[in-house]
Amino acid sequence: QIQMVESGGRLVQAGGSLRLSCAASGHSFSRYAVSWFRQAPGKEREFVADINWTGGTTTYADSVRGRFTISRDNAKVYLQMNNVKPEDTAVYYCSAGEIWGQGTLVTVSS
Repeated sequence: QIQMVESGGRLVQAGGSLRLSCAASGHSFSRYAVSWFRQAPGKEREFVADINWTGGTTTYADSVRGRFTISRDNAKVYLQMNNVKPEDTAVYYCSAGEIWGQGTLVTVSS
């Protein structure tokens, strides 16, 4: 059974950068499309970005397009976050199909 594990969340200042990672344990996810979602305090979970299994097709939410980049290699999926804003503060989750990780917290200070 696949388990998704996110890492890389931390406190960062507005305008800074960080990279989140998503790894799968128990099974390879190299043939899966993978998505990043986020959930801010008091808000519903929202889509951030996704990438198909080859890495050739990516999609972004309007709120992060041009600032975030999703990528993947054989082992992990990454979310490079540049020029972060306080409104990017959230727990970030990766998912493959119906499988979700536990999330990693990103806090952006102004």
